[in-house]
Amino acid sequence: MGSMSIWHWLVVLAVGLLLFGGRGKLSSVMGDFAKGIKAFKAGMKEEEEPAAAAAPQAQVIPPAGAAASAPAAEAKREHV
Repeated sequence: MGSMSIWHWLVVLAVGLLLFGGRGKLSSVMGDFAKGIKAFKAGMKEEEEPAAAAAPQAQVIPPAGAAASAPAAEAKREHV
């Protein structure tokens, strides 16, 4: 268990180049993965905005006269 030899450093350098440098397939996959994460975060942010805006809705109560005439109008439609 001595210090790392030149061969160890060359292997580490080669793996680093494959992951982060050049035009390797793995570096393009990593870039696509990052784009996917950014798109996911943007989608999550869009979902939160409408939910927060839609939650506090006021309930409209119709006047008493309109509520009493509505069932009578529906009863007339059913018999026709």
